[in-house]
Amino acid sequence: MTDNSFVITGAHVVPVDGPAFDGGAVVVQDGRITAVGPDVTPLDGLPVVDAAGAWLLPGFVEAHGHVGIHEEANGPAGNDTNEMTGPNMAAVRAIDAVDIDDEGFRDALSGGVTSIVVKPGSGNPIGGQTVAVKTWGGRTIDEQLISDAVSVKSALGENPKRVYGDKGQTPSTRLGVAKVIREAFVAAQDYRAARDAAARRDEPFTRDLTKETLVRVLDGELAWDQHTHRHDDIATAIRLADEFGYRLVVNHGTEAHKIADLLAEKGIPVIYGPMFTSRSKVELRDRGIPNLTTIAAAGVRVAITTDAPVVPINMLVTQATMAVRDGLPRQTALEAITSAPADILGFGDRVGRIAVGLDADLVLWDGDPLDATSRAQRVWIEGRQVFAYFDGQGVTTPRW
Repeated sequence: MTDNSFVITGAHVVPVDGPAFDGGAVVVQDGRITAVGPDVTPLDGLPVVDAAGAWLLPGFVEAHGHVGIHEEANGPAGNDTNEMTGPNMAAVRAIDAVDIDDEGFRDALSGGVTSIVVKPGSGNPIGGQTVAVKTWGGRTIDEQLISDAVSVKSALGENPKRVYGDKGQTPSTRLGVAKVIREAFVAAQDYRAARDAAARRDEPFTRDLTKETLVRVLDGELAWDQHTHRHDDIATAIRLADEFGYRLVVNHGTEAHKIADLLAEKGIPVIYGPMFTSRSKVELRDRGIPNLTTIAAAGVRVAITTDAPVVPINMLVTQATMAVRDGLPRQTALEAITSAPADILGFGDRVGRIAVGLDADLVLWDGDPLDATSRAQRVWIEGRQVFAYFDGQGVTTPRW
């Protein structure tokens, strides 16, 4: 039997999408969950993890981070977050810049975070392609890959207008930022029409990686991850999405509570946060954890982000705890760091729940993880133990 096959018994199991239960078992075979429930019994021949008194949850999912491309304690040499040599960088890919030895990945394990969507930054109106990865695994980022067909990062508001305004070029205003995005999609529509016409005539066609990426957004293959804080910028994001018909995901959403009913009506999700920051710029002046409660109460599906390393990634669950303190329903908070981000960004068939057929990304806690004093004791990714806490310190398993 492989080393990623075992049974966990005796825990208080929180599957997220179903009722919690005590006792029973969770069966893992070859890195996948094959049985779960209060009436499940261990299979002969499988090692048993006796988890009596502990809480078992799926690994948490960070929906918006920069771990590995904005390395901690590495200065400019480790910052590959923004390719700010042009406002439309749809062709660049986060996967090409992720350093899996960034300390942030070890921090993630200690906080029970087993998946992350790594995104380019917000310096450009169109920042580039994101990637969903496990937070531990083999010797290259490719061996941690969940999906490289997730989304394209885009930014509205202060960041891109500041970056290019300082250069004295377009876009230096919100008008210009929207223009860059609109023109890029019109060019992508024209590119798609020309490409398809050439295919019908069986003629050669010169590829353009930038336009090709935006065609994937237009075709619904990739989501549009829109960095936006102010409510007027969120309205612009909705306007552009309506105009071109792409799948919009609001990232940050600081003032999303002001138009939450509109977001709910259109079925647009919000990845909210980071929460533990100062009001460092004008568009953050209405920042507040209770805003998330208002957004969720309106019927918007929400996820929570640390924007790591803006907030340390191991504080993802702590942000959820503080949101519950400020009125967010407990179930919504758990979903916001597990199933919701995975579903919003298209890989909920792999992670975010304890359910048959999903990856065995599991975390054993010494108590309720929404209690700030609880600690992740053991972490498994695809059935392999990657982290354990004992004798007062966390130990990360070597890569395989």
